[in-house]
Amino acid sequence: MQEHDEALVQLSSLNKASRSIAEEGFSMDTFRRLSDAVAFVEQEVVFHNKREEEALFPVLERYVEGPTGLMREEHRALKKEFTKLRRAFNRLDRDHQNPEAAEDVAVLAKGIVQIMVNHIHKENHILFPLVQKFLTRDALREIARRLTAPGEWS
Repeated sequence: MQEHDEALVQLSSLNKASRSIAEEGFSMDTFRRLSDAVAFVEQEVVFHNKREEEALFPVLERYVEGPTGLMREEHRALKKEFTKLRRAFNRLDRDHQNPEAAEDVAVLAKGIVQIMVNHIHKENHILFPLVQKFLTRDALREIARRLTAPGEWS
């Protein structure tokens, strides 16, 4: 959940920076904030989702099935949308004055923010309470071991 809190901060930055460039035009400061937010999503969110899918979901699925399927679908949708965002961002990076690229970045960022905020809400308020309710201490230890295994996530 701490990772979710950091993601929400970065998502806010992504949304504000992309909207600012689309509405007010290019500025280097805003572009840097946008670049940092895109990099965060590209690196940290993808890493976070992979850890959930490989460490948490398999253990939880021994007890409950439905929610993890939905979470995996949303992870795939996010990855697909992020690929589109990366392409639009790269177009804007090549031509800072491209209004179509700026608008595409803003629209895609807004969609990603909506998906991710909803996704985080579901995990925090549905998935994680299920984990606490159904998983045994041994299962929780197994998840912790999987999440902290050295070299597991490189």
